[in-house]
Amino acid sequence: MAESQTLKLPTTVPKAAAGGGFRSHLAQLMRVNLLQAGRRLAGVQRESRLLTSVIVGFIIGYFGVAFWLFQRGLNFLLRDFPGFGTLLAERLIFLLFAFLFVLLFLSNLIISYTNFFRNRETHFLLSLPVSTQTIFRWKFIESTLLASWAFLFLIAPLLGAYGLISKAPWHFYLITLFSTALFIVLPAVAGAWVALNLARFLDRRAFQMVALSAAVLLLCAAAHWLRPEPIADDPNEVRVLAVMDRLMMKTHFSHSPLLPSYWMSSSVLLWAEGAWSSALFFILVLLSYVLFFGYLSFTTMGKTFYDAFSVVHSRASVFEQWNWFRSLRSRQNIFRYPQSLFEKLLQNIRGAGSDVRALILKDIRIFWRDTTQWGQTVILFGLLGVYIINLRHFTQQLTNPFWIHLVSYLNLGACSLNLATLTTRFVYPQFSLEGKRLWIVGMAPIGLVKVVKVKFWLATLASLVVTLGLITLSCHMLKMPLERTFFFAGTITIMTFTLNGLAMGLGVLYPNFKEENPSKIVSGFGGTFCLVLSFLYIVGSVAMLSLGAPWRIRDEVHSSILRGPSFNFAVVASIGFLLFSLLLGQLPLQLGLRRVSKFEM
Repeated sequence: MAESQTLKLPTTVPKAAAGGGFRSHLAQLMRVNLLQAGRRLAGVQRESRLLTSVIVGFIIGYFGVAFWLFQRGLNFLLRDFPGFGTLLAERLIFLLFAFLFVLLFLSNLIISYTNFFRNRETHFLLSLPVSTQTIFRWKFIESTLLASWAFLFLIAPLLGAYGLISKAPWHFYLITLFSTALFIVLPAVAGAWVALNLARFLDRRAFQMVALSAAVLLLCAAAHWLRPEPIADDPNEVRVLAVMDRLMMKTHFSHSPLLPSYWMSSSVLLWAEGAWSSALFFILVLLSYVLFFGYLSFTTMGKTFYDAFSVVHSRASVFEQWNWFRSLRSRQNIFRYPQSLFEKLLQNIRGAGSDVRALILKDIRIFWRDTTQWGQTVILFGLLGVYIINLRHFTQQLTNPFWIHLVSYLNLGACSLNLATLTTRFVYPQFSLEGKRLWIVGMAPIGLVKVVKVKFWLATLASLVVTLGLITLSCHMLKMPLERTFFFAGTITIMTFTLNGLAMGLGVLYPNFKEENPSKIVSGFGGTFCLVLSFLYIVGSVAMLSLGAPWRIRDEVHSSILRGPSFNFAVVASIGFLLFSLLLGQLPLQLGLRRVSKFEM
């Protein structure tokens, strides 16, 4: 009798499955993930207290140094340029939030697409008696947090320094925190909405044509809008505001009252000035839009999410509407695929065996088939293109040797930071992305040690092509002499090997085979540690090289022969940079190879 009662199926649907417990489902998902995050942090702290101390020390040091730099910069503007400095600081804050809004939108778009459609947890949750709206709410919250933490990490020292310089009251920081929390919701909603519609309609020919045409039109409009307008020197023009207005003509868009960044910037500036009623008005405007669009997304986008998920996992390719793609597919043999141009180039590489070529081809195909991977690459290179294009406008007034020296090393820092972004985002998770299939590669005759070496050399050569091209083109835009161009090219080459060795070594030492999302792999402890070490390496290397630059000494003493203490310091700085690069690049890679040689599957 007891057995029959235990096997008896329920005749009524539980309230949670019928729709009454969806809020509890969301709360339970949040609670479980918070517990898992807390346990992971506690586990990392138990495993390595030294690394945890390094991470915590870096975060505290970053906030301290960033706060000090922002404070010095704002003091410089407000003290040395009275009146004009205040206007310039306000314009910079408006521009900062305008561009950060665009970057937040792009970040939310990419992470939302990955989290909605390429996440194993999403597949698992859809098989449970949980509402699709609840699943969308949780993935939306998770994507927003993943996409916005860096934004909060960046602006916190700036807003703190601005409040201190402006002598704002204590409640300025609380109001700013509240406004920032509201501000990050709008690009999150926009990014999630665009990601869902891209997933639903990307396979339609009309949508592809419209999207491509819109992208071309936007690029042409941006190129026309960013075209510099020469300003004639008028000795009769002495009004500061008129000159500033002409110089910053292209930044007027950030003062549009229709932009959320304008509401955010105005609330911060007005509250710091004591105009609390006007600041409260902009905060309420921001709050009203957040409540409206947040309510729509939390109540109506669940069905859209499920439809998009079904479309993404039921179609073969987004190019099926095109005749050339269908004809290409029809020519493929079921057992033998036609060789691509890259495969033919790989066969001509001397010294590389068939196993190495097969591994290289596998990694490139996996990278190309992952939309989120090459999508982020396209966006990153687009930002680099904007940076390069605008360098030519920056060099028109560079005649002072001090500014030429400063700008050249700032350019080296920018290029190396982009390199660190590439290595941390794409090189570090390479070993972990093998996942549960690692035993297949490990049992192959090539061996795991050679697999790691091939991945390292592939990543290094690929990133070297990018960084050498970037540094050469930027030096050309900055009109650097040939010897300085060769110096920076050699420097970025050494840094490329170092950062790739660091990322690959730490990726092997701290793998995460349970996660298939590269963004989450990088967001773990090992990826954060890799980013911290990369940042410290870049700051230390650029500082050493800038202080010991040969032409800096030559410009100061007006002599082509470097002797004395200055020459000795330049030699010590160069040797220190080489030893620092060798230690930071070689040591993690060797430790990773030693571990993988004893790896048990």
